[in-house]
Amino acid sequence: MLQTLYDYFWWERLWLPVNLTWADLEDRDGRIYAKASDLYITLPLALLFLIVRYFFEIYVATPLAALLNVKEKTRLRASPNPTLENFYCTRGKHPKQAEVELLSRQSGLSSRQVERWFRRRRNQDRPSLLKKFREASWRFTFYLIAFIAGMAVIVDKPWFYDMKEVWKGYPIQSIIPSQYWYYMIELSFYWSLLFSIASDVKRKDFKEQVIHHVATIILISFSWFANYIRAGTLIMALHDSSDYLLESAKMFNYAGWKNTCNNIFIVFAIVFIITRLVILPFWILHCTVVYPLQLYPAFFGYYFFNSMMGVLQVLHIFWAYLILRMAHKFVTGKLVEDERSDREETESSEGEEAITGGGMKSHHLANGHPILNNNHRKND
Repeated sequence: MLQTLYDYFWWERLWLPVNLTWADLEDRDGRIYAKASDLYITLPLALLFLIVRYFFEIYVATPLAALLNVKEKTRLRASPNPTLENFYCTRGKHPKQAEVELLSRQSGLSSRQVERWFRRRRNQDRPSLLKKFREASWRFTFYLIAFIAGMAVIVDKPWFYDMKEVWKGYPIQSIIPSQYWYYMIELSFYWSLLFSIASDVKRKDFKEQVIHHVATIILISFSWFANYIRAGTLIMALHDSSDYLLESAKMFNYAGWKNTCNNIFIVFAIVFIITRLVILPFWILHCTVVYPLQLYPAFFGYYFFNSMMGVLQVLHIFWAYLILRMAHKFVTGKLVEDERSDREETESSEGEEAITGGGMKSHHLANGHPILNNNHRKND
């Protein structure tokens, strides 16, 4: 049974064009071809990334936060109250008015004191400014290095300038060491993001971030299996081109450098719109949808790859909408806030916490792509 499933999964008609087999992609004459087994190394590399990140955040990001004068707002802690704590942990963080009145009677506190207790307790669970800064610093460092490395890998290749070169000789296209390591490192990093997503700063676009990470991992893995490597390197470099700008803007936001944050965000928004809504659909997607059909009939791998590209494109449109909404706030002079993040509630807040709207990915765009907030004392 398992052998049958294994054989069906690796059936050539799923992964390769007609009249081609895995035997055509066996190493020969000094030419190396991509193999599924190559990706085994990405899981231990992902764990290595998590270890490196741990030490980076302690010995690099934390001193950098102190250097940039990242200051944490003092938070008043909720006083110990078993009745309210039990409700908070088991029933929810936002009691309705009828529940507030019931808790008031049970705890001997006034309704206003119960509401204040829940506000303080929610604030305790929010990630600290230092945690956000360290996370942004780690991602900025990786994305910047990955973008520079990615450009070094592809800038001298003919398919960087002529998209038709992506499919020249496909799928009998050998790989070189720089392509191999670019793929392994990028895939390992996204595995590490997926492994750490439960402990990272959670935003309102949490589900979109998970979808993005999973789609990215599937897309990178499949492109390696099916030898879509030339297209894959272009796509990865394109995504990295804006991600490091976003993370650097967030770092300056947390440090309170408002003008620097805003200026970098404007540059990020321009780069994001150009790369994700212009170059990706009209150059890259056109390359992966139209050109292959000039060489061979469509097969499952062709449909699967472009379907996953479609998922990413939908997420890009979603995040671009938030970016444009934020750009509108710049033009109208309204307060700039992270569209994905909850406001930290103050003692004057009443009832449910105020929130500003649905979220962004990027993300990591995932990675995800947030809209930044100028007032880090109160917001993300």
